[in-house]
Amino acid sequence: MTDGSVTAAGEQAEAFEFPILVGDIGGTNARFAVIEHAGAATGEPRIVYTADFSTIDDAIRSVVLEKLGVRPRSALLAIAGPVIGDEIPLTNCPWVVKPKGMAATVGLTDVMILNDFEAQALAVVALGDHHVEKIGGGESQAHAGRAVLGPGTGLGVAGLLKTDGKWIPVPGEGGHMDIGPRTPRDYQIWPHIEPLEGRVSGEQILSGRGLVNTYRAVAIADGKTPVFATPAEVAKAALDKTDPVAEEALALFATCLGRTAGDVALVFKAQGGVYLAGGIAQKIIPALKSGNFRAAFNDKAPHSEWMAEIPVYVITDPLGALAGLAAYARAPHTFGVETAGRRWRN
Repeated sequence: MTDGSVTAAGEQAEAFEFPILVGDIGGTNARFAVIEHAGAATGEPRIVYTADFSTIDDAIRSVVLEKLGVRPRSALLAIAGPVIGDEIPLTNCPWVVKPKGMAATVGLTDVMILNDFEAQALAVVALGDHHVEKIGGGESQAHAGRAVLGPGTGLGVAGLLKTDGKWIPVPGEGGHMDIGPRTPRDYQIWPHIEPLEGRVSGEQILSGRGLVNTYRAVAIADGKTPVFATPAEVAKAALDKTDPVAEEALALFATCLGRTAGDVALVFKAQGGVYLAGGIAQKIIPALKSGNFRAAFNDKAPHSEWMAEIPVYVITDPLGALAGLAAYARAPHTFGVETAGRRWRN
């Protein structure tokens, strides 16, 4: 298979051949669905643990070819990591995506790879109001920039801008930006947060493992012994108000998420809204509504009044990225998605 990526605007929008496989590949879960023809709804999603398969090709063969009995011609796959080269490793998963090899192993003739949060950005314009829950702010400006963040296995960040009538997703690796202390209490906790190669990035706090890191740091700062080992345990104890250390950890998590979401909103001038994606955000909506999330988001002097008007939404559809990919698959000409170096065709 040769790299057929092109940069001319007309060719960028070239249609995909049906059936089309769409896939959202995270560090923990992989979600697949098939669109059989242009008028068909997206098929029932199939969700697997990445740890259950040695390669993505094995997962596609098992979940799509064998169980669904469908042989896709094209694939749009969103992966958790930067899309560089012909062999694309995931950041938090041992899988390596090899689009050229998929012709032989899976039978695909057209493969396009996007960043997972690029797909989440596409989902912002594909999902309806019933798929989001608002966390303060004013009304979304229809044609203004938008931003998406998602704490999960890692921390995904992307933007969405509109120009010449097209929505343009802007992928990035914003989850690896530094995050530092602000308050006196932060300075007590931060020395105990596990660094990554000498620094504390957003993912070291704003992810599943980050919530556990924060919980342990709060416990150690107070001379207590941590008793919880998983994000689910920490979140449940905090939301149930059965453990003060867990409560403070989740409150700090929400505050840091607000700070980071506000920073990203400034970068993209996201008057169209900031969207929080992923399972963690869905599970902690009560903490986001009742805690310091919104205050931390707004606290961006000299722009605090402007920030207070930006709406924040939690995407409550766990399959939002698939919806974004499906919208692009059906009508690629309506989005400004770069294909150069990311689309491989026979």
